[in-house]
Amino acid sequence: MAQWDTLVDGALASLAARRVLLNTRLIALPPPPPPSETSFAGPGPWDRATVEIQVDRASIRQWLAANGEVSSQEEEGELNRELILFSGNDYMCLSSHPAVREAAVKAAQEYGMGPRGSSLICGYTTYHKLVEESLAKLQRKEDCLLCPTGFSANTALMSALGSISSLLAAGRKPTQDERIAIFSDALNHASTIDGIRLVERQHQAAAFVYKHSDMSHLNFLLSSCPMEKKVVVTDSLFSMDGDFALLPQLVELRKKHGFLLVVDDAHGTLVCGENGGGIPELFGCEDDIDICVGSLSKGAGCQGGFIACSTRWKRLILSRGRSFIFSTALPLPVVASVHAAVHVAKKERWRRSVIWEHVRYFASLTKLNVTSPIIVIIVGSEEAAVKAHRHLLRSGFLVQPIRPPVVPPNSSRLRITLSCAHTSDDIRRLVDALAPWLPTRQYAEQGCASVSRL
Repeated sequence: MAQWDTLVDGALASLAARRVLLNTRLIALPPPPPPSETSFAGPGPWDRATVEIQVDRASIRQWLAANGEVSSQEEEGELNRELILFSGNDYMCLSSHPAVREAAVKAAQEYGMGPRGSSLICGYTTYHKLVEESLAKLQRKEDCLLCPTGFSANTALMSALGSISSLLAAGRKPTQDERIAIFSDALNHASTIDGIRLVERQHQAAAFVYKHSDMSHLNFLLSSCPMEKKVVVTDSLFSMDGDFALLPQLVELRKKHGFLLVVDDAHGTLVCGENGGGIPELFGCEDDIDICVGSLSKGAGCQGGFIACSTRWKRLILSRGRSFIFSTALPLPVVASVHAAVHVAKKERWRRSVIWEHVRYFASLTKLNVTSPIIVIIVGSEEAAVKAHRHLLRSGFLVQPIRPPVVPPNSSRLRITLSCAHTSDDIRRLVDALAPWLPTRQYAEQGCASVSRL
């Protein structure tokens, strides 16, 4: 958008005039070998290993004893340590894929952990640059910045965003009208919230929280705000509720109000869209998203985060995003594994298909309005959530209860995630075990209260 391009260019000019416009220093290494061309037509034993887990007996006893009683048999050690995991984020099961493991091993054998330092000193290598290019292409953006974690990506972006107002104010505190107006969904991730809080306390931005996915409320707040520099930030798939942001409606509001649209696609990258481009691809609105933040520890099954954006935005973030500047760059084996994971995700499209088949199957069994691989069963009190968790443990499933302060009081829940390594039999048995806690349709639709976390 022309307005924001001008603002960012002005901020970059201010940094250049003060000689603090930073750049990464590329450590040139021979490019990694091409990812293995071997692909698989269906799940292998390495995939199954991501959901078949063994838990330490002491931990199981501790979980069972929490607000409850352990039977005499369980006290004597007759515990089922083998569980099916339904709480992970490795949707595509790429963490154990042979090509991903091979890439990590080769990089470690050749370079160890690689240069240890921040990306602005010595941590940025040919490998990092190659992954940034592949992610930018995946997200249909001009450029990309690789970050140590998804959390640091969001906080770095918010820090850079807020810095625009102070850089353009030329040595004085920006006035209220000169600050950035940030409109945040009530249920955005903690990393976005912490980043917004930071720039608000530094008097660089003003925060406005709109009711969860309430476009009428957001439109009202936008229309009522006299500040010129407006930003709307939203998760694409809300991690504790399992619902999608209304991206098509947000795009229409963007056309009306001219705001910068930032989307955190942590749970959508590689999982959604025909090519794995995420939820913006799923809704066909990649070109209408100005900045897309993503995680590499979920769909990619590795570690790290990224910010897909224009080159001017990248230069601003790496110059003003403190959580990026002052963090050590990702180790080379991790970066190599990410490169392989993106390659595999493009080739083995059946992984996405299986995930969505599981989503539909779970919905058919429960008659719930399930729309994503994140399924939330609200049980109410913390005690009820812990009781359900213990029951599922005894039934052979690991489903962690989510309790306050992560979610509002009296909305404790079971958070279930589906991956391509699960089987229909796993899901059927889980649904059977969940029977006492499956809500009525009316309760399921009304249970997710819109309570701001900001």
